Amino acid sequence: MLRKIAVSDLTLGMYIHEFCRPRLHDPFWTQHVERELRDEEVLRRIQELTREVWIDTGRGRCPNDQTPIGDAAFSTAREIDAVATSMDEELARARAICGRAKAAVMTMFTDARMGRAMNAGDVDLLVEEISTSVMRHPHALISLSRLKTSDEYTYMHSVAVCALMVALARQMELNEEQVREAGVAGLMHDVGKMMIPPTILNKPDRLTFEEYEAMKYHPQAGLEILQSSAQVTKAVMDVCLHHHEKMDGSGYPHGLKGEQISLFAKMGAICDVYDAVTSDRPYKKGWDAAQSIREMASWKGHFDEKIFQHFVKTVGIYPVGSLVRLKSERLGVVVEQGEKSLLHPKVKVFLSTRTRTRVPPEVVDLGNCVEQDGIVKFELAEDWGVQNVDTLWAGDAAF
Repeated sequence: MLRKIAVSDLTLGMYIHEFCRPRLHDPFWTQHVERELRDEEVLRRIQELTREVWIDTGRGRCPNDQTPIGDAAFSTAREIDAVATSMDEELARARAICGRAKAAVMTMFTDARMGRAMNAGDVDLLVEEISTSVMRHPHALISLSRLKTSDEYTYMHSVAVCALMVALARQMELNEEQVREAGVAGLMHDVGKMMIPPTILNKPDRLTFEEYEAMKYHPQAGLEILQSSAQVTKAVMDVCLHHHEKMDGSGYPHGLKGEQISLFAKMGAICDVYDAVTSDRPYKKGWDAAQSIREMASWKGHFDEKIFQHFVKTVGIYPVGSLVRLKSERLGVVVEQGEKSLLHPKVKVFLSTRTRTRVPPEVVDLGNCVEQDGIVKFELAEDWGVQNVDTLWAGDAAF
């Protein structure tokens, strides 16, 4: 198991998995990862230069401290199983995480609305559990969190954006502290919506101009909530305030442009929009994941292009849940990304496009396909009379 510990608890005999610090070119940090700590001088230097480290308790000595952290939303200890799992295994875990996370976010946001301080320990532990799920399998939780009902959107949207921010930060090879901070920013980015009247927040129709102007106050409201807590970093507050800014300066609340927008706020803008457009809302049905990527790519001036390219690599060119037609004249749904190529995911086929009849479900790995099968195009479920596409890939884990 991987476990994050303070360097003050680090001792000889522990197996270092990764350091929680920027990935600098100093060979010291690359020489002492993925190996057992045996040198007192190395231990001393680690304790001087960084604060936390990931250790592998299955390959080295375990800490004596088993004290749990966080006591409201979760009762797990800081030791979290981070061993890679299959998509099916992680979907089952992710469903449980989503359920706990929804309850935790509801509590946090209710506290914010009532003027009570949020529990920083609960926030950190929630982000750590989400981050560890992403580490075990990067597509399970971010795919499952899209399957939210419209009445739970506000809370599950925060969970989904947290997971997307963590996955994007890892894809961009940010350090562990930045990954954690990105996750907290994603979780907290919409806390200001708790100060918007429910009649506007939950309106089943499109907002009027006046209502939209009122909704645009939520970034500032969120900033004011977070400013009252000394436990939130400036980067987290910046994402809360500026995740609706656009690269061409047409966003709000300050009309920031280009490099005036911070790295995390640029990341937050992409993750926020992707989850919003793929989710069912009271006034519209969400787009499928593949359509969302295509549409977002066409919005010139909206997103940072380099970060968006990283995001596409994060969710896949053919995201989980995409309905696709194969060269073999079969219709299928993407169930997992390919291990070697974004162009060759795993697809569960279930329908003949030639006869429009069901065929026995079969998972085809396009990256290791003897018949050289491949994707011809995306398809829309309604064009084929297909319902409940999500159950084809999520199974019993679907909400």
